Amino acid sequence: MTLAPPTHDRGVTTLTLDSPANRNALSASLVAGLSEALAACAADDTVRAVVLTHTGNTFCAGADLRAPADPHAFVALMRQIITLPRPVVARVTGHVRAGGLGLLGACDISVAGPDSSFALTESRLGLAPAVISLPLLPRLDPRAAARYYLTGERFDAAEAARTGLVTLAAEDVDKALVPVLDGLRQASPLGLAASKELVTATVRETFDQLAEDLIARSAALFASDEAREGMTAFLERRDPAWRL
Repeated sequence: MTLAPPTHDRGVTTLTLDSPANRNALSASLVAGLSEALAACAADDTVRAVVLTHTGNTFCAGADLRAPADPHAFVALMRQIITLPRPVVARVTGHVRAGGLGLLGACDISVAGPDSSFALTESRLGLAPAVISLPLLPRLDPRAAARYYLTGERFDAAEAARTGLVTLAAEDVDKALVPVLDGLRQASPLGLAASKELVTATVRETFDQLAEDLIARSAALFASDEAREGMTAFLERRDPAWRL
């Protein structure tokens, strides 16, 4: 199972990533399951908003290196979140790595707790945050993006909020979400959809202009010798050959 059964509360549907064996990594099955669940939410007039959360101590560990999703499918999933006529709110109480930041960045609103941490680790694997740049670069502070894209350093929820990766860092995530979800419940479905179109316009333009190029760039990087060494070293829990 990659998703727990959805729950519903006063117009808010909660989708829970539930693949603890691989720390909710972006496998083909998780991407397909989440896309199917989001499509069901879009088709259900009783759904005013979607909360995306997780079981365990990891929101999403990034690409599943053993059973990766097709890059086109992952890009389609991020686009689906951005264009969904319902707001998507991320509830994060655990770690987010690499491609998981793309999933998080596609959400409209996000709240992260004190036990969460974040890192763009692609450069340490011989890769780059290529396709996840589509939702991230339009929203991230440029200086912060340069630092964390290049170094792969880990940072906390407060820094994630400062840089624009998440909306809010909170000691109590569920308490912080109460006014957010209450506000969404007070809004009309048409008003929400139209307002979301306004705030996602730049991100949607980025997808339209750059998606195919970044998918190709990602594929070339994954096929490189350095990426093979980086991923092998990661799976074998050792330093890659280039480590100084």
